[in-house]
Amino acid sequence: MQTFTAERLSFDPLSELPNSWQPQDYKALLLKTGYDNPNELAADELKTMCLMALADLEPGEAAQLVLEHLFEDQLTAGQIENLAHQMLTEKLWEENPQLEQHEGFFKATQLLYTAYNGKFPRAEAVQFQVQLTTEDPNGFHLFDAQPEAPLLRVLAQGMPDNALLKRLFHEQLDGASFPEASAIIWQLRPVMQSDSSAVFEVVSSAYWLDDFKYADSYQATTQADSLAEEAAT
Repeated sequence: MQTFTAERLSFDPLSELPNSWQPQDYKALLLKTGYDNPNELAADELKTMCLMALADLEPGEAAQLVLEHLFEDQLTAGQIENLAHQMLTEKLWEENPQLEQHEGFFKATQLLYTAYNGKFPRAEAVQFQVQLTTEDPNGFHLFDAQPEAPLLRVLAQGMPDNALLKRLFHEQLDGASFPEASAIIWQLRPVMQSDSSAVFEVVSSAYWLDDFKYADSYQATTQADSLAEEAAT
């Protein structure tokens, strides 16, 4: 068990995940919509043309194409068809039982929300930086493998007791195994690290971590996840 002083350095709402859609994604979607030669488009035109091509379709059909692109190896055609219709009214990045698919549903909904000027639910994510400080020079080793679990344990201790993360995952936060952590933290980037201090940048759904905006500076304890320890032995 390691003790850290945690301090929230920044906190911003996001409607689009950083670097979530790449040129090759737009090209693949354009081909799905029937666009002939997306490779001839300039890089700065790809997103605009993709949004226009999607908007020319019925919303359910466009949703189906986007989900096919993102989940073709994970979902059946029937599942994709059903989920495409649900996307029009449901926040699948929050409500779908498969946590590991939440980031993909967010990306899909965010793109379709933009293409259809709000016919799809508005996707809400958060991005923030948190600084951890410790007197133990070996303290940051527990973030070497599968850092999401030990970091989530730290973040939760800065959030209100009624936070959804605490209510739904109290056993994992208090215990030694938190396999869902990597599906809750969508993007994790080490910004800086020394022997005594480290700064992490976190991107996640507002559904899970919006309550961290109330955190200031606090003491927290955490430990490496048992899954990471097993992998290291």
